[in-house]
Amino acid sequence: MSIKRDKPYGRRLKGLEALIGESVDTVPCGQFVTIEKIQLSVQQPRRYFDPKKLEQLVQSVKEHGILEPLLVRYLSNDKYELVAGERRYRAASLAGLTEVPVIARSLNDQEALQLSLVENLQRDDLNPIEETEGILELIALQLDKRVPEVISLLYKMQNILAGKVTDNVISNSDAEDVKMIFTGLGLMEWESFTANRLPLLRLPDEILEVLRQGKIEYTKAKVIAKLKEKTERIALLEEAILQNLSLNEIRERLKTRKSSTEEKELEKQIDSTYKKMKKSKLWDNPKKRKKLELLFAQIEILINEDD
Repeated sequence: MSIKRDKPYGRRLKGLEALIGESVDTVPCGQFVTIEKIQLSVQQPRRYFDPKKLEQLVQSVKEHGILEPLLVRYLSNDKYELVAGERRYRAASLAGLTEVPVIARSLNDQEALQLSLVENLQRDDLNPIEETEGILELIALQLDKRVPEVISLLYKMQNILAGKVTDNVISNSDAEDVKMIFTGLGLMEWESFTANRLPLLRLPDEILEVLRQGKIEYTKAKVIAKLKEKTERIALLEEAILQNLSLNEIRERLKTRKSSTEEKELEKQIDSTYKKMKKSKLWDNPKKRKKLELLFAQIEILINEDD
């Protein structure tokens, strides 16, 4: 099955020129390569593909073909590596296409990853977790640092902004570079990213999984994660997804569950303290007996108080 070639293919990848220092206009329009010559990169930022959305794209490809070229880079032996457009690549394969339109570039490993990250981020193709990880990887590449170092840098910048530490704990050039990267992406401010997105990476595994699948908004996920008991947390998570609960509804259910959990914990604490008290026989000690009498008097008052 060959792809339709009714129109020339060409577009401009916004904001990518600054990353590799040259124009990224398309190479000759209408360049096609056989799909067998394209291999996937292990560095693709996108990790989850919604089966339903992918099937919809497959049907569209069968009817209209690939309307936007894939971004690839040259490899040896007349082969190419996919840089951006994995969803279109997968849909083309499932639709049975033998060739696809491409933009072919000569890129090293770092440039390829940068382009892949920015392309996915600008297309809004990533879920909140992938987007967070992608932005961190992009900053790490730009600053020649490891991702944990970037996370530490962002938190230090946040603490400086809050007046908790002095600004001599980080390099001013690193801080300025971070601000420029966020300005270039145009997605959000670095302050918002640090406060709202970085905490997502510390969420429980079951919540991270549904976030990757796009089943729930990250604002709701962060609230659900406040439940410490795993079984209660999973139950509320499933309820929120199945009933499409609003953020306020989730908060109300969280209060109810937390109250119930706290009551159970207090009940356990009372039982445990009572057993310890009987075992230690506090009343045998005259000094402790007086304190115990006072405590019991206070408890009697609590019991007899009106609700």
